[in-house]
Amino acid sequence: MMEPKVDPATAASPTLGFVKTVPNRCRICYTCVRTCPAKAIRITPSQAEVAPERCIACGHCIQVCSQKAKRIVSTLYDVEALLKSGQRVAVCIAPSFPVEFQDELDFRVLVGMLRKMGFVKVVEVAFGADLVAERYRQLLCEQPTSQFIASACPAIVTYVEHYQPELVPFLSPIVSPMVAIARALRSAEPDLKVVFVGPCVAKKVEAASRADIDGGPDVAITFRELRYMFLRWSIKPERAVPSDFDPPHPGLGTLFPMTRGLLQAAHITEDLLANEVVATDGIKGFTSVLEEFANGTMEARLLGLLSCNGCIEGPGLSSEETLFKRRERVSHYARYRESQLDRAEWQRAMDGFAGLDLTRRFTPDDQRLRPLEPQVLTAIMKRMGKYSEAHELNCGACGYRTCREHALAIGNGFAESEMCLPFVIDTNLHAIRKLTHANEKLASTQETLMHSERLASMGQLAAGVAHEINNPLGVVLMYTHLLLDECQKDSALRPDLEMIVEQANRCKRIVSGLLDFARQNKVAFQQNDIREVIRTSLANLATPPGITVEVEHLEGSPRVELDRDQMIQVFVNLAGNAFDAMPKGGTLKIQSRADANTLTVDVRDTGTGIPKENLNKLFEPFFTTKLMGKGTGLGLPVVYGIVKLHRGEISVESNPDPAAGPTGTTFRVKLPREARPVGV
Repeated sequence: MMEPKVDPATAASPTLGFVKTVPNRCRICYTCVRTCPAKAIRITPSQAEVAPERCIACGHCIQVCSQKAKRIVSTLYDVEALLKSGQRVAVCIAPSFPVEFQDELDFRVLVGMLRKMGFVKVVEVAFGADLVAERYRQLLCEQPTSQFIASACPAIVTYVEHYQPELVPFLSPIVSPMVAIARALRSAEPDLKVVFVGPCVAKKVEAASRADIDGGPDVAITFRELRYMFLRWSIKPERAVPSDFDPPHPGLGTLFPMTRGLLQAAHITEDLLANEVVATDGIKGFTSVLEEFANGTMEARLLGLLSCNGCIEGPGLSSEETLFKRRERVSHYARYRESQLDRAEWQRAMDGFAGLDLTRRFTPDDQRLRPLEPQVLTAIMKRMGKYSEAHELNCGACGYRTCREHALAIGNGFAESEMCLPFVIDTNLHAIRKLTHANEKLASTQETLMHSERLASMGQLAAGVAHEINNPLGVVLMYTHLLLDECQKDSALRPDLEMIVEQANRCKRIVSGLLDFARQNKVAFQQNDIREVIRTSLANLATPPGITVEVEHLEGSPRVELDRDQMIQVFVNLAGNAFDAMPKGGTLKIQSRADANTLTVDVRDTGTGIPKENLNKLFEPFFTTKLMGKGTGLGLPVVYGIVKLHRGEISVESNPDPAAGPTGTTFRVKLPREARPVGV
């Protein structure tokens, strides 16, 4: 026999219900929420829990959970306790049993195994279905103008009581086949204990209910649990004595597990022209029919509804065969039973139970979510990013039909905003954008800090250079000038002495540049007018002949927080480089503009431009394209360091090719209007 997949460790209790969530298995994928017709799943930070008071025990969550996080709560220990009690115990087998056992066991062997366990009677629930079908036929004949919802499926009954209580008066006051066969057995033997075995979780709830249903079985288990009992009790097929079910034997009640089986057993025709009977199954099918019926738009007299695609797909089955193969097994057994049926004996049994009470009551138990105040619902919708109807996609990814139903569930503590897929996507994209921005800022800060470290290293080097080189250079320059003063103008030594002075002065400039490079470790921020800073910078430079300088402030407040002396050094270097790039004359244009957060200054020349291969090297110390002795390669690195210490940005665009348009270079400096030092 196939080994069952059953977890019998937990006993049922009124507070637990008959479906439980296995801790640590649930991955909160919301599949059970999307499947549950009652929305009886409460989402917690760790798992999706079943709310017993809302659950209709349809078992769909068990079937769809790929992680096996939903399990049927076992009642097999109650069955074992009955068998060991010494009382007479009968077992009723649901008509869907061929789906579970017929592939490996002849039904006679199955009956023999059950007798070996100690059951004094083994009967088919299908005969109870025959009794129920007859009562439905009588009900429709006696009340030709009334409308009824068939009550054979306990999950459908519970759904109506909980979520459409206004339809409770339409529930047909007839018990299910399970209760009918139990009452039939007890009519002859009142003290008989009855166990039901079937494919359904809802049957456990129905068997445990005593408020509206009298005379039902004492306990119900699933086919999976029966397999587990066979293993525990070491009941093997080869040790069983094959035998037939005990009478009464069923007729067409064997068709009850399939959709429209009730109709055929009751000889009720689903006439599409008359439209008096509507039969459907599955979540979408029965919920849609009930909703339309509640709206008063259906003329049908009888609704034959099943929560599953027939009882042949109940969660208590372990079969993995297709739906149509299951139908085939039930149909095959029904044909066999019909061929062997003694019609006269069956009729006598039916007549013998004609006076049996098969009625029941129903109690509305409204479990619909409580309504929320409009402002509360609006606030929840906004938390999900639903600010208008345009944002209400109603995509159903959360498991609820509409965004407002989802918000209502959140307000009642059954759902969370993170169940909304568009909301999660938007939130994650926003988080990614923030992380990207933070990463860019971090990279910029890291680059600035690295530059600061280089400045500090240069500062130490410059201090040593200034101490070790400046004094000897001063002596060299002094004595060289003395020699020049004494040297005749036409002396052959004079060019050599002038070369010494030139190179010594170059060394002094390099040392001075290093000292400038080292001085930029700290920034003294003060409010300044950028126009005044630029004017002062240009005043420190002599404008070469043939060059025109234009300065303008385009828009925004010129006030900005910066270190005046350092920024003067920036513009002096940029303007000086621009002058050097225009040996034949041209135009230097300095434009500034500001918005609420940023000041931008463009230093644009019409010079020769910078080759593309040199653009990435401009801010490297000691890199220069100027002739020997004309530059130290420290001007732009100093500019770069100052701008970065101001938490700003500097970029360059250049065109050295006249064929591509006017040549020239533009340095763009962007500074925050309210700067903060690095690390703050």
